[in-house]
Amino acid sequence: MLVDLLEGGDPCEAWERVRSGEVRRPDPRRGLSADRRREPWAHEAARTDPAALAARCRAAGIGVTWWGDDRYPAVLSDDPEPPGVLFWRGDLTNLDRPCVALVGTRQATHDGRATAFELGRDLAAAGVCVISGLALGIDGAAHAGALSIAGGSTVGVAASGVDVPYPPRHARLWELVVGRGAVCSETPPGKPAQAWRFPSRNRVIAALSRVVVVVESHATGGSLLTAEAALARGIDVAAVPGPVRSPASAGTNQLLTEGPAPVRHAGDVLDLLGRVTAWPPARRHQRPHRLPLALSAPRGGPVDGGASGATGPVPLPAGPLREEARRVLAAVGWRSISLNRIVEASGLPLGTVAAALDDLEAAGLVACDGAWWRRVGAE
Repeated sequence: MLVDLLEGGDPCEAWERVRSGEVRRPDPRRGLSADRRREPWAHEAARTDPAALAARCRAAGIGVTWWGDDRYPAVLSDDPEPPGVLFWRGDLTNLDRPCVALVGTRQATHDGRATAFELGRDLAAAGVCVISGLALGIDGAAHAGALSIAGGSTVGVAASGVDVPYPPRHARLWELVVGRGAVCSETPPGKPAQAWRFPSRNRVIAALSRVVVVVESHATGGSLLTAEAALARGIDVAAVPGPVRSPASAGTNQLLTEGPAPVRHAGDVLDLLGRVTAWPPARRHQRPHRLPLALSAPRGGPVDGGASGATGPVPLPAGPLREEARRVLAAVGWRSISLNRIVEASGLPLGTVAAALDDLEAAGLVACDGAWWRRVGAE
């Protein structure tokens, strides 16, 4: 409806048409009270001060763009269901990079979160903007992976207003994404997430992306709706294979039987982008010593990590991580082991284990081969 209004003139003209009563409320939507269903838009417009709303957005650091505006993301302009308006915090020009969506279940397994983190990390290192929905599970791990790389780019698409973090426990993640990318939404500022907004949000995730990767999904779930929206737009969809006995992989495994490409690592995704490359790269990127966000770790403290310029082993850092690193080293052993097994054996949270592995790798004590870790040196 909003795009139809904007096609007929600029936003000021559209607003005057609403205020005059020329444009009336379309078919009533469920959830509105009987009074509001009868109330024309003109009555609501009379109680609204656009200048005051704009001032509040500016004061909160919220940008606003709309269909037809110069700042509106070009990739959405020709979408069959473009958002009429888009609010954002951060830097929306991150969408100018090649964009890949990493999506999946909130009830993710350890292995699923580790895979999402690694894909987000490696794609960000390759200059890709990682798109996801800021939710628990796969989404949060994908954003954290992108944030773990110096210069990594990630954009979150929210179902709530960009000033209302959802879920609330991801408030810190939102701020980090804003600082290194952007959080955007078609939901007005101040509005909470509502169930009907999530499918709408998922279509925006698909529309912004050149490839949609479903990392882990149950037999039904929002990430499958994102994949469906992508396929309807002619956007490539891929999926990470999972154990056939795992309910968390039922949806992704079903997708793979229907034709989408399997994803083993970031190299497979880069191939879909037309950037065919051997994987892992001959010179794997140097990862930061600390994750910018430890999703599972309760500890506070600094959140920014930087890539080390050192070319040889460096000593383990002093402080609380030393004992945790020793526990992780003991869990790794001399045979290849997956990240989720290390988490189980060490009894430490995923974020803490990942940070410790970064330090141990920098010290020349462990090595990573794809998704597998092994010990290569004695302390």
